[in-house]
Amino acid sequence: MSAYTAPWMNEELTLLQDACAKFYAAEFVPHEERWQKQGHVDREAWLKAGQAGILCASIPEEYGGAGGTFHHEAIILAEQFRPTGYSGFGNTVHSQIAAHYILNYGSEEQKHRWLPKMATGELICAIAMTEPGAGSDLQNMKTTALKDGNHYLINGSKTFITNGQLANLIMLAVKTDPSERAKGVSILMVETDGLEGFARGRNLDKVGMKSQDTSELFFDDARVPTSCLLGAEEGQGFYQLMEQLPQERLVVAVCGAAVMEKAVEETVAYAKERKAFGGTLLDLQNTRFKLAEAKTIAHVARVFVDDCVDRLVRGELDAATASMAKWWVTQMQCDVVDECLQLHGGYGYMLEYPIAQMYTDSRVQKIYGGTNEIMKELIARTL
Repeated sequence: MSAYTAPWMNEELTLLQDACAKFYAAEFVPHEERWQKQGHVDREAWLKAGQAGILCASIPEEYGGAGGTFHHEAIILAEQFRPTGYSGFGNTVHSQIAAHYILNYGSEEQKHRWLPKMATGELICAIAMTEPGAGSDLQNMKTTALKDGNHYLINGSKTFITNGQLANLIMLAVKTDPSERAKGVSILMVETDGLEGFARGRNLDKVGMKSQDTSELFFDDARVPTSCLLGAEEGQGFYQLMEQLPQERLVVAVCGAAVMEKAVEETVAYAKERKAFGGTLLDLQNTRFKLAEAKTIAHVARVFVDDCVDRLVRGELDAATASMAKWWVTQMQCDVVDECLQLHGGYGYMLEYPIAQMYTDSRVQKIYGGTNEIMKELIARTL
């Protein structure tokens, strides 16, 4: 793309970048087509990622992680999308988001119980917030977890859950006090193996992200111990979610920047080879101008995202800036990928071309992690 390198890159991170590139090329890319047809990555892929040190890279070593920072996570994320521009591997939810809820709010017993197995891939974690009638308005969720002695009885359903088919640890947002809105929300860490009253629905058929399992989850008097509550007391869930959402939104932006760069790279290569009007497609001024615009946007996005990554590591990334990164980068991702598909002509509409899959996969970026409309509302409150 360019000679630009993030100012926080160092020799260790460069070695990690190279190792990740080789790992994904060897272990993921050859299987991507099969994974798309089966609707999920292989369970074995998670264990291989654990062995390679790709899971929970920013979790301290005492809890089984690699002891890195979000600098390391950003490299791992970007390299996941760099080979093809699309990937169904749900490490974004597992390592960069869910693991940090446990790290920040879990007891020592909970950290030692779950994080080491998440780092090896023995446990796959999903985050279950969204419900059929509660997406952006999480305070309106209906799933309940009511105390029954030293257990909770969980009832309700969740939908659009990434890693939903494979996950055996669910970070579940519930109402422990249905009479309250935000103050009634708690988070439970639910181990699903052998759990009576828990069921997975179908693997949802999506527009894109075909190799990522996305599911409905159902709870019918599912009985879990009160020790799975995340945090010292009930009613803290909504505030925990609000504190962690800036990192989640930055994760989305990191992926968006990487996809933009890949889209431009693919389209430049295509335009150099494609013959048109006695020359190549790249010889045409419109093509060069469109790609110049796309490359500029991708570069600006990368610089902005890298600055946000560094600010997050320093503890200085505010919610409004994270929201800016999320909405603007994902909007630009969709715009750039659309322009690049257009430059491919009819071939861009064929799924055998990477740009077509980038196009279908990119659309959801403006929805999950908080819709872009919600992001703008959050930013507007700072005006």
